[in-house]
Amino acid sequence: MTKLTMAGLTDPGRLRPENEDCIALYPEIGLVVLADGMGGHNAGEVASRMAVDVMTRYCVDAFVTEPLNPAPAATEPCVAEAGTLRGAIEAANTAIHEMAHHNPEYAGMGATVVVALLQDDRLCIGHVGDSRLYRLRAGRLELLTEDHSVVQELLNRGLITPEEARQSVSKNLVTRALGVDARVQSDLRAVATEAGDVYLLCSDGLNDVLTDAEIGRLLAAHGADPTAAARQLVTAANEAGGPDNISVIVARADPRFRRTRKAAQKLQSELENV
Repeated sequence: MTKLTMAGLTDPGRLRPENEDCIALYPEIGLVVLADGMGGHNAGEVASRMAVDVMTRYCVDAFVTEPLNPAPAATEPCVAEAGTLRGAIEAANTAIHEMAHHNPEYAGMGATVVVALLQDDRLCIGHVGDSRLYRLRAGRLELLTEDHSVVQELLNRGLITPEEARQSVSKNLVTRALGVDARVQSDLRAVATEAGDVYLLCSDGLNDVLTDAEIGRLLAAHGADPTAAARQLVTAANEAGGPDNISVIVARADPRFRRTRKAAQKLQSELENV
């Protein structure tokens, strides 16, 4: 199989004049990246774009220069792809941090990010902040990332309930983000995939206004067509008020997929000409 079935959509929502989210999807190499920027005077838009661009180029360069060895087991947390994702996240963090340090107008800018690599029967995930990745399998929705946020820490300590977390005025306060500090800690994991799995990457503009149950119903109804699923999710978030930028990427797993060096080289050439 030469490419995966996936689609993405980003929307400013109904209340924000600008869109500070950024997405990228490359079905020919199984790479998807979603970033949610933060910072005034367009700084958030700059940060999210830098995150996506730097991470994409890092991953593509790695696929061209490094052997594409299969992972020993999808359940092991640090397969070869995990090292690539960690390096990509660190490179993006450095680029954003240095840009903010040397340009006063970008001081304080940053971005949350979630990135995933699909290969054979596994998915490798990296994330920083509260952008999420969900899996729909056999009609059941499961969150595969854990938010790096103040509210999540309170939840983990049993100090608030899930419903209180959804209503909290602090739900958007993140404890980790790209570019804020010179170094960043990312969470990485690898999971086994199955034919028919549907994966959703999203910014908090989606899950802040739609419950997991609502997201699951929409994915179950439209997941066979990622383009339709992405459109329905964004529409539902806007109908729920659309107070924030909304970004989604929907991808279907296929164990037959294996990226090739040739595909990575072709994409590398295209990116160099942008």
